[in-house]
Order: sequence, then structure tokens, then C-alpha cells
Amino acid sequence: MDALGRRGFTLLAGSAVVAGLVGIGRARHVDPALVSYFDSQLKGHYHADMLLGAGALIGTVASQCEVIAQLVDSADGSTRQRMAKVGSSFAAFAAWLWLDAGDPAAAMRCHDAALELAHRCGERDAVACALVDRAMAYTDLGNAQAVIDLCQAALVDARRLSPEVQVFALQQQAHGASLRGDRRQVDLLLDQAGRLVDHVDIEEWGTACRRTDGYVEVQRATCYGRLGLADDADRLWQQIIPAAPPSARRDVGVWSARHAVAAARRGEPERAVELARQASALAVETGSARARRELDTVAAAMAPWRAHPVGQDLADVLAPVNIDEPGRDHG
Repeated sequence: MDALGRRGFTLLAGSAVVAGLVGIGRARHVDPALVSYFDSQLKGHYHADMLLGAGALIGTVASQCEVIAQLVDSADGSTRQRMAKVGSSFAAFAAWLWLDAGDPAAAMRCHDAALELAHRCGERDAVACALVDRAMAYTDLGNAQAVIDLCQAALVDARRLSPEVQVFALQQQAHGASLRGDRRQVDLLLDQAGRLVDHVDIEEWGTACRRTDGYVEVQRATCYGRLGLADDADRLWQQIIPAAPPSARRDVGVWSARHAVAAARRGEPERAVELARQASALAVETGSARARRELDTVAAAMAPWRAHPVGQDLADVLAPVNIDEPGRDHG
């Protein structure tokens, strides 16, 4: 294992398990301990994603998703339901990785798998999370009505949902409201989410509402930026970004790009370039397609200064991000 490396070992082990399950049709027994094993793997992946980025994890996570799907079909009774639950979370995480790697089509396929497994496990929280995860993808596509509809569906009989899942759905519905230009609804939803965050003791569903410092205010700053409220977004980013831990490099890259847009819209192009410089360096370091897309928005916001020296400064800052990387493969 030392010679092969953990990633290679996991891929080969996953392939072997899948081959074994396919070869014998229906397994005679699936050890319930495998549920705990995959659950612990997923929690480790959440932390590794912050440190390594999507490109380093997609292969491993995709392989493990295949293994889990086979185990769900092979297991019986409560083991099948528990395996489906962890499988739904795995598929949702895989979708997140594909989005960060810039492949929304692959992400949507994973969302389909997550929603199916959520229904198979029979837990209301799992189904709600799968709906909200899909809403996140529609937020990236700018489909406000789909975001709102999915989040409202997730929040039906919200009292039966855990506080974590309620927070997750409310903040994403706020993003849908921001796409429609409704600041009042954004604040109402995020204020409601903020009152629930302290009731989340542990993150069972990987929503990052406890792992991300100032989680609700990050969403608020993003929504304000989308609404064109540059002063309010700038004020929030000035509080959020300096407080971020070193492990949040990729998030800081995304946030710094959004902060740069706010600075440009405030008529501060030089400050916007410096923020974009930080975001560009982190986008290259982490390989995050999300950060690269946010930097495209910076370039658009800086259009009034394109012919000025500061516009050339921005072009130089963005050059490393805009260079195509031959042979780059997120799969």
C-alpha cells in the first residue's frame, strides 16, 4: 500500500469489490460494518477536499460510489437502507466535486443517483438534502425558479427535518431569491437560517454549516453581490475573508473573486485587481473551476477600465488562469 499510494489502493480495491459483486450477481451477505467504513471515508473526503481540491479526489470518490451502489443492491433490510443513506451522501459529494471541476453534466448525473438513493434509504433528511444539492446546481445555471421550487419541496413539513438540513435548504432558497432580485426574501431566509445554525450539534449531512466560519454570512455576502449591493457585500467580505482558516484556501479564492467584483462596482479598480490577484493565485493552486468562473465575473465588472493601465494589470493577473492546461483531466 505504501508503494501504491492510498488513492491507487482505493481505486483498485473498489474495482475488485465491484467486479466481485457483478460476477456473482447478488451477494450472500453485506457486512453492516461496511456502512461505518464508507461513512468514515466520506468524512475524511470532506476534509481532504478542502486541502487538495476536486481533481485529487474525483477518481477515488467515483470508484467508491460504484462500490456502494452495488452493495445497496446486494444488502438486505436495515443494512440496505443504511448503505443507501451513506450512498446518497457520497453521490451528492461526487456531484459537488464535478461542479468544482467544471463538469455540470457529470454533476447532474450524480444528483440523480443521490436522489434515488435518498428515497431508497427512507429518510426525510436524505431526500431533502438531495433536493437542495440539485438546487445548488441550478443556482450555478441561473435557474431561479428551479432553485426555489426544489428548496420549497425540501422544506415541506420542515419541523420533521434536522436543524442542519433546514439551514441548508433555507440558505439555498435565499440564493434562488437573489437570482430573482428579491433582497427582502434573501434576508428573511438567511435570518431564519442563522437562528438555526447554533442548534446544529454535528454535521451529519456534509453541509459545511458548522465547518465554515460565518456560514450564513458567506451566503449573504454572495447573495448581496448577485443583487448588485456592492457596499453591503464589500463590508461582509472584509469581515469573512480575514477570519478564514488556512485550510479554506479554495473557498478564499472564490470569496476573494467575489470581493473583487464588489470593489470594482464600488469604483475601486486598483483594489479589485489586488483582490483578483489573490483569487487568481488560489484558483491556479487549487484547480477550482468555481474560482475560475468567479474570475470571469471580475473581468466583466472591470470592463469600464479595460483600456486603462489598471485594465492591463488585471489582464496580467488573470493570464495564468486563462491559459489552457494541456492534458488536464478532472476524471
